[in-house]
Amino acid sequence: MSKVLDTAELQRFVDSTWDRSVVPELCSYVRIPNKSPLFDPQWEQHGHMERAVQLLASWCRRQPIAGLTLEIARLPGRTPLIFIEVPGTADTVLLYGHLDKQPEFTGWQEGLGPWEPVIRDGRLYGRGAADDGYAVFSSLTAIAALEAQHIPHARCVVLIEAGEESGSPDLPAHVEALAPRIGTPSLVVCLDAEAGDYERLWLTTSLRGNIVGTLDIQVLTEGVHSGAGGGIAPSCFDVLRQLLSRVADESTGELKLAELKVEIPEERRRQIAATAKLLGDSVAARMPFVPGVQAISKDAFDLLVNSTWKPTLTVTGIDGLPNVCNAGNVLAPRLTVKLSFRLPPTADAAEAAAAIRRTLEADPPYKARVSFSCGADSGWNAPPLEPWLERAVQEASHSFFGREGMAMGVGGTIPFMAMLGARFPRTQFLVTGVLGPHSNAHGPNEFLHIDYAKRLTAGVAQVIARHAIRRSA
Repeated sequence: MSKVLDTAELQRFVDSTWDRSVVPELCSYVRIPNKSPLFDPQWEQHGHMERAVQLLASWCRRQPIAGLTLEIARLPGRTPLIFIEVPGTADTVLLYGHLDKQPEFTGWQEGLGPWEPVIRDGRLYGRGAADDGYAVFSSLTAIAALEAQHIPHARCVVLIEAGEESGSPDLPAHVEALAPRIGTPSLVVCLDAEAGDYERLWLTTSLRGNIVGTLDIQVLTEGVHSGAGGGIAPSCFDVLRQLLSRVADESTGELKLAELKVEIPEERRRQIAATAKLLGDSVAARMPFVPGVQAISKDAFDLLVNSTWKPTLTVTGIDGLPNVCNAGNVLAPRLTVKLSFRLPPTADAAEAAAAIRRTLEADPPYKARVSFSCGADSGWNAPPLEPWLERAVQEASHSFFGREGMAMGVGGTIPFMAMLGARFPRTQFLVTGVLGPHSNAHGPNEFLHIDYAKRLTAGVAQVIARHAIRRSA
């Protein structure tokens, strides 16, 4: 570097930018109900996505970054994408985030809600600030902080998509269209992951794949009196229970299909053991259990393995059953059930989806009419860290948190990482994020830990600075 990075000044710049500019903009962003297309098929007509895009784009254009250009990329019938270029050295750093949101969900605490930002005890509550509205603000603030000190950095490309919560269906087309302008990044920074605690920089080493499908079960052409029909016609719910038992053990939750399982690499086992030793009981304590309810295991190692490298099944929605207050004595004619399968990072998602479909549809109980349709996203296992990046992560964690950085797998899915891993097999990845304990992305009371986000932003800036001199470091 032409001059030594002043980390104290870097943090002051980041703190000031967040307090003065980022937090107010994030509050405005929270107010926009820009639900992902999967949850708002009429997103284009409603206009919320466009409002969010314009809000973020306007802020980006105002940042003190020399040569910054911004384009709102549009393709027919697809969600828009914010594409930003910042000139630098010959190398390219690609920074990624998304601006679409999950639905409202229920159970928000009194005084909190999905579309009204509330700041309490240093936390910004509301849907989407942590997942993943902060990403573009953090990315550009990190770059601006380096430029304020005249610290060299690579050419930076920022991609902010609008469909990640729907499985990123539009992103491959955008990446293909922009491929000549994106180039081949030597480092990818993704700010859409988790943190084991708020005390250090966390590096995500793997992401699970995801199969989201709709299981449709039909037995009758119309509902019938349960007294008259019960014992003659099979219950759709009984059919559902039998079908789910084919793929998952109802006593343990263990999935049965071989296509959904993999061997866990030894390096990942060592990382899990280190994380389990550090976090201990807090692994289970992240969950908002009802008093008296226990986690699946008392062993932190087992819980981390279960949530990062083992397949799981969750029933996330059911149509066909009335709510309790309107439930009469009626045998439901049809059930439509949404199933979410999480896959190990290295499992073949297409092969797993085919196995699930065969298992659920073959020879259904009582010859019920059964069909399963789904989409599949592959997981991702990070390539080995180059020595410079390993050093840079530790240096950034010590600089801005005063503690050693840690690595961990994440149970969620970011389709873009698998796509990039396949497209750029020699690229290095810094996948990190602000979703620490109780931040509750997708659920009620989602919050952004503001101080952690500031420190993370500064850490990312330092890693980008080290990337520029990695060959001489």
